[in-house]
Amino acid sequence: MNLQLEELKKIIPNDGPPIEQVSKYIKKYKNDIICLKYSGNVFLDREIFNNFIHDLSILNKLGLSIIVIHGGGPRIKKELEKSNIQSEFIRGLRVTTEKMIDIVENVLIDFNNDIVTSLEKMGTKAVGIHTKKNNAIEVKRDEPELGFVGTPNKINNEIILNIIKDDKIPIISPLGLQENQAFNINGDVAAGKIAQSLKCRRLLLMTNVEGVLDQNKKLIEEISSSEILEMVKNETITGGMIPKINMGLESINNGVTAVGIIDARPKHSILFELFSDKGSGTLIRK
Repeated sequence: MNLQLEELKKIIPNDGPPIEQVSKYIKKYKNDIICLKYSGNVFLDREIFNNFIHDLSILNKLGLSIIVIHGGGPRIKKELEKSNIQSEFIRGLRVTTEKMIDIVENVLIDFNNDIVTSLEKMGTKAVGIHTKKNNAIEVKRDEPELGFVGTPNKINNEIILNIIKDDKIPIISPLGLQENQAFNINGDVAAGKIAQSLKCRRLLLMTNVEGVLDQNKKLIEEISSSEILEMVKNETITGGMIPKINMGLESINNGVTAVGIIDARPKHSILFELFSDKGSGTLIRK
């Protein structure tokens, strides 16, 4: 799609990246797929959610091929609490018992529908992918102690690519099937495996932190895999950032060109990351 500057001005918001830079980067991503993963925590704020929906709609109007994988942790927690079910975590993964998997599945599908409907209200077509419709993820069960938690072992690329070919956005829940049984998947793992399977140009992990910070708490704009491993080793990077880093490193070693860890809270952070020279957050390259 070759959009003229005048057409771009109608699509790109005034508080977005400079039009001249947008034009250059659209050409860059023309034949590639961008995979976006949004953490559930960020979505608790409806204003951030609406900004995200708006930006997705802009990316679609610009002709970019994008895929969205969403989380849902806080919503799941809320629903489990309503049923007086306590969550237990092992190595950061929610133990998902037989009693819980139906609740987890329903919450994630409900959230998936929310994203699809919100996009359609913006005039952007989207298609939900989850265990009840268009399932594209086959899983293998993780350790039995985690219950119904799995890791993708096969992605049906065709289902996802056919939606993209129709100029629609695939919205994917972190759920998969093994012999018709639903399994919960860690959102970052689901996004990483999908991005690898489709050899995406970018995997953007949208979160509620600025990006990767150095020892002086300053944002690192770009970093290589060897430098980031050193930061994990010397404990500059700790806690919840480590699983994201690990999935990012696995992805760039398996066909993804670069991985961004991006703060979803500032307005249009996706647009600045993709369409400006400065970018936003931290970009990890091989």
